[in-house]
Amino acid sequence: MASSAVIWWGVRLSLLAGCIAVVALRLQHSLDGAGTENSSSSSSSRQRQATFCYQGVLTNVDPGPGGDDGSAAVNCFAVSGGAKFARVFSDSDSGSDSDSDLDPGTLEVRPGYALPGLWDGHGHLLQFGEFLHSADLFGSVSFDDIRSRLSRYLDANPAAGSADEWARGIGWDQMALGAMPTAAADERLKGRFFMLDRIDVHCTWVSQAILDLLPAHLPDVPGGEIVRTPGMGVFCDNAMDLVVALWPKPGIARKKTFIASAMKALHAVGLVGMHDAGVFPDDIAMYDAMSRTDDWTLRVYAMVECKERNTFCPDDATKISHDDGMLTARSVKLFADGALGSWGSAMIEPYSDRPDVTGSLLVNASTLTALTKAWSAAGFQVNIHAIGDLANRYAVDAMEAALVALCAPAAGADVDDLADCQARHHRFRIEHAQIIHPDDQLRMHALGIIPSVQPTHATSDMAYAERRLGAERTATEAYRMRSLLPLHPVLGSDFPVEPPNPFEGLYAAVTRKNPQTGVGPPSTEDGWHREEALSAEQALAGFTKGAARGAFLEGKAGVIREGAFADWIVLDAPLESISPEQLRHVKVRETWVAGKLVYKRRNDDAEHKDL
Repeated sequence: MASSAVIWWGVRLSLLAGCIAVVALRLQHSLDGAGTENSSSSSSSRQRQATFCYQGVLTNVDPGPGGDDGSAAVNCFAVSGGAKFARVFSDSDSGSDSDSDLDPGTLEVRPGYALPGLWDGHGHLLQFGEFLHSADLFGSVSFDDIRSRLSRYLDANPAAGSADEWARGIGWDQMALGAMPTAAADERLKGRFFMLDRIDVHCTWVSQAILDLLPAHLPDVPGGEIVRTPGMGVFCDNAMDLVVALWPKPGIARKKTFIASAMKALHAVGLVGMHDAGVFPDDIAMYDAMSRTDDWTLRVYAMVECKERNTFCPDDATKISHDDGMLTARSVKLFADGALGSWGSAMIEPYSDRPDVTGSLLVNASTLTALTKAWSAAGFQVNIHAIGDLANRYAVDAMEAALVALCAPAAGADVDDLADCQARHHRFRIEHAQIIHPDDQLRMHALGIIPSVQPTHATSDMAYAERRLGAERTATEAYRMRSLLPLHPVLGSDFPVEPPNPFEGLYAAVTRKNPQTGVGPPSTEDGWHREEALSAEQALAGFTKGAARGAFLEGKAGVIREGAFADWIVLDAPLESISPEQLRHVKVRETWVAGKLVYKRRNDDAEHKDL
């Protein structure tokens, strides 16, 4: 530790000496130009800029024709008053005349290694904030464990579950627990209003107090399941609407609290932006108002979700685009099926462990196609939730039909023309894209349909996925990543379904092992289906450039380059020097959004840490 500290201070002093030279040179430029006609306006411009130098900077810029990405020995950048990168350079470039427009009074020499701020390509902002104020059931291993967690939650929140304060939890998994008990089984919840979401939020368990508000006899719900054995209490997919409709909606003040909590937690793991996968129109209006204030510190690319799922509501769906890039709304979220864990993902062939079940389509194929065509004709990017191979097939069918209508309405077009039109103008996405028949994988490649993938879903589901799908479907269809690289996949976590930490996502993508435990499935010593693993560079692209492209923000987000948004994070070591096994342990030192420090790890000034 002592030797590493000496080396670190040597590097810092060397960097400081170089930057002092930069300051001296710029000060001379400033004095030389003080008497010119434009000195007042030039001085004002300099005051609106700041320069930061670190031990190293990873720009993440694609190599040019000669293979040079321009990041060799880069360790400094300037941030303009418009919260964009004005220049990226090395302190050894101090003799360049182009430094003369930078204000020497705002140069900061900081420890650590900077890289572009990371994005989560599929998450749920409000729901994550609500989760942070709810009972945490993730990782629960038994019903006694759940009862213990709920008991502690009630001890800390005595009013939770009362008629005035309905309570929520999330994270149970019947894969670990077996069937959930009946709603009447828990004495501690008697008379309390509780709704406990399954880990994938595609099923929910409700307390007896909520069941008592429903009719005694409930018919089956198309596209959903009411679990009736051994007793009532669990509702899945479209059947969840029966209980969600009863749930008191939080007011704007409460939602703002959720958002503030969520943004703070996301910044702490290095996230500067996210794609919010399903936001009601009223909430987008609230987002818009908040985004014009200093309280809004996260970039959000919002997907509209109509209040009535899988409908066309153009009068309620307002497009939003601000020059500062803090909020964009130009896409829509549709839902094709449920989740694999609850046998809800729609499959072409029955489940291997339930031969009588093929899952649930939340919308029929013709309606999904009609909606995709209508939304895209209205100028919205269409993003379809699809997990099972039948749902993915119908999503590809719908997108292909929409591309034909949009790109070649009269004379028709070949698939190459459709792919070019898709890449330039539409960028339709399949959210999750978990189980895709090989024929439909080929169609996605031909059309350029973007997969939005969550690497930790693969490592969370690997314990039971093969039981659900069988060995052949798992090997040829499930949890593709490397196979989808030419499609520029968007990577994310689906928080709060999975933890939002992108370094855990990087770890899962590179090792195909569970970031919580560091191991693969019990039957393997290595990661799960390693043939689909990504390199660290490829995984980083999914959380930066892939997410940017999926939001029409390429060149603006996910890179450190002139003209891009001034968003970056700082680590204790260069990312490229961190071993795959250590990725899951990375702790972010700083997070910056729009040139402002939004997160700083505690005690960083007291001691330098190696990682």
